[in-house]
Amino acid sequence: MAKPLTVADRAKVPPFQVMDILARVGELRAAGRDVVSLCAGEPSGGAPSGVSAAAARLHAARSPLTYTPALGTAELRAAIAGHYRRWYGIEVPAANVAVTGGASGAFVLLFLSAFNPGDRVALARPGYPAYRNILRALGIEAVEIDCGPATRYQPTPDLLDAAEREHGPLSGLVLASPANPTGTMVTRTELSALADWCAEHGARLVSDEIYHGITYPEPGAADPAGVCAWELDRNTVVVSSFSKYWGMTGWRLGWALVPDDLLAAVDALAGNVALCPPAPAQFAATEAFSEQSYAEAEQAVAGFADARVALLDALPRLGWGDAAPADGAFYLYADLGPALEGFADSTVYCAALLESAGVALVPGADFDAAGGRRTVRLSLAAGRAAVEEAVERIVRFQAARRG
Repeated sequence: MAKPLTVADRAKVPPFQVMDILARVGELRAAGRDVVSLCAGEPSGGAPSGVSAAAARLHAARSPLTYTPALGTAELRAAIAGHYRRWYGIEVPAANVAVTGGASGAFVLLFLSAFNPGDRVALARPGYPAYRNILRALGIEAVEIDCGPATRYQPTPDLLDAAEREHGPLSGLVLASPANPTGTMVTRTELSALADWCAEHGARLVSDEIYHGITYPEPGAADPAGVCAWELDRNTVVVSSFSKYWGMTGWRLGWALVPDDLLAAVDALAGNVALCPPAPAQFAATEAFSEQSYAEAEQAVAGFADARVALLDALPRLGWGDAAPADGAFYLYADLGPALEGFADSTVYCAALLESAGVALVPGADFDAAGGRRTVRLSLAAGRAAVEEAVERIVRFQAARRG
């Protein structure tokens, strides 16, 4: 008898619930249902017009699209370096810029390069589930740190000390600011303290800055786009993307600022894993750094800010519990509070809301396996009109449940 084939243990990670919910939204819409989706972190406006026009010219010219260098074209890497000069006033060598297949591709390359199987890497909980699942698939222990309202849902050196006492030495920390799902940010002082802790403990800091630029600072605030970790420590790995600020999710293009000691490894892995990032997206993406593209992106951010105000104003009507302060990104992460009564957890609540009222939210269990049974994440990326319509439907749904 032939020996049965098996699925590798490393592949047994949970699916990302957002993708499952999006699939159900698609099914309902195909069946003629009117669904308001506040599910995905996907800007509704799409790429800047100059990027789309560049892509159209490229395809109209019927130029052969061949492989590019593994870490991206020289032109795009230089343009990204110029972006850091514009936003943060820092000089980034283009040679240290690695263009990748989305930020997700960057995380795979960087986790492979920076950490060994069995290493421990700290993550904030609640947090983006793909960090945890990619690390575990690579044989790296994801040490989740419970980060609640007391620390504004962000890790601190004291929490890292406690994690080391409980789990043993840490080899890294993944930090997101603004964070998904909470939208909270760390200040320059807080980021500096975390970078110092990592340097003192021999841990690599991986700074996810994909939501930089989508922030809601007070007028005259310092670091309005966010603080880049490379301003503080060039041993840090910085990950970013064209997906959020520029609205280019489907183009699958991201990048990383790679420290000198990791460059050769990242280059070799990139050439073996993906050969190169998508060539058409690279050629068009250089237009993302034009004045017009920045202006269009800022207009989109203003739309997110408008939707955020509408949602925050509507929270009393929803009757939910506490919500995380949404400093940036385009999410609201909230406890359902009294609205959860009659439902086993937020997953059941969200499923009923989608089927009955045609509103798609994400249950918090995806982001926090310990405490997410009571929470939901709403995305503002669909705009104010969608947010306002969703609120009305949620209010009616909850009123009908109360009888």
